[in-house]
Amino acid sequence: MESTNSIRKKLMQHMRSNKIKHSHFADISGINSGTLSRILQGNKPISMNQLVAITAGMGLPEDFFFDDYVEECFSFLISIRRIRPFIIRCAELDRLVCVEQIVNRLLDDLSYVSVLFDIAEELFANNKCLAAGILYRSVREAEKYQHSERLALCHYRLFLIDLGEDLEENVRAATQFELYVNRLDEANQLEALKQLMHVFGIVHKWVKVDALAKEMHRIATIQYDLQCRSVRSEEGQTRTERPLYYYILYAYLAQSTASEKCGDYKRALEFVALYASGESWVKEKDEEAKQIVGQFSKWAVANTFLYRLMSGEVDVLEEYADYIASHEDEIFIAMQHIVQAANLYGLNIDSILERFTAYVPYQSDKTEFGKYKPNILKESYTQFLGDLAVYRFNENKDAGSAIKLMLEGLDLSIKINNRKIINNCMTLFEQFRDYAVLEAKEAFKNLK
Repeated sequence: MESTNSIRKKLMQHMRSNKIKHSHFADISGINSGTLSRILQGNKPISMNQLVAITAGMGLPEDFFFDDYVEECFSFLISIRRIRPFIIRCAELDRLVCVEQIVNRLLDDLSYVSVLFDIAEELFANNKCLAAGILYRSVREAEKYQHSERLALCHYRLFLIDLGEDLEENVRAATQFELYVNRLDEANQLEALKQLMHVFGIVHKWVKVDALAKEMHRIATIQYDLQCRSVRSEEGQTRTERPLYYYILYAYLAQSTASEKCGDYKRALEFVALYASGESWVKEKDEEAKQIVGQFSKWAVANTFLYRLMSGEVDVLEEYADYIASHEDEIFIAMQHIVQAANLYGLNIDSILERFTAYVPYQSDKTEFGKYKPNILKESYTQFLGDLAVYRFNENKDAGSAIKLMLEGLDLSIKINNRKIINNCMTLFEQFRDYAVLEAKEAFKNLK
């Protein structure tokens, strides 16, 4: 076909138009003269490195021939040695249509499924998620009637790739993936359960979070017990993203949080005691273990103050504020809870708000032990704005400030599609409508 030889034809036209001799172009491009001859005669396929050399020798953009090279990949015997680097480079240059064309044609032969999956894993590891998603979807389609771990991994990777700012879409992605989570190996399963908890927690599905945390604890406990008993070297053991004891502690933390969100502070404190006790049972004593166990212990102290406060022990408020003052990265999250407690128990927290004004809104997603998920912070901030609006109105009768906060929260909740908070903000505005100036009413009308 003409398209098969288009790279060669264009190269020969270029050489004729610019009166470039065969040997001279070989020198310019760095391609062996004999190899160049065989390429031009159509007796030899063009490798990816040779395509780059030809394109550079012609003074063209690197991806100029990429559409033509899709045909080149299939005009001789199919060679993954040529196709793989082409897919990788297409991913790097965002030539996703070319990736899709290559993948669709390769999967006419299902023997290439495993190869494409391996390339997808490489792209995913290098954060080329859009291109990786094309490969994962194709592999998933090819294996949709099989109960393979590879199929489950495709669903898991696509779940992670599809996560974005739209919380409802995230929940849909999580619900679809959850059907496959138990097909993953333990190493991926534990981290996948954690990701599912994040998604369901943001939209306040705390019963679901609690159930997922129980499953995480069950799997992690079994695996940690086996690991501690095993005489095998670490090289022979399955490596999880975090140490196994981390997932046990995290499961306790998640169940504690779910209990608190459901108003069961007694149960929440029981789990706090469990993730505070890591030092007594975690067998590893290296620096990583000390850091992890120490961080959970710090969270236990902070959350003990918090749960006591939320359960009505308001006399711990100042002590709680003093504690978080020395843990700056946790201040914003703590302030969210303090405002909720103030609204619940009629507390005056003006001095605390002034004390920590530099940390509201949130300044960073970093903590001493990693990062909060951006969506968690955004959801927390929208909730905080609504709670603070209520506080400003109830405590200081400052309707202007309350309405401004509420409108900001409504705007952000619409952007992340958090329907629960959208409804809360709209209800709040209706309560404050009589105090709103015309400008605020117009802003509300435009946001609805």
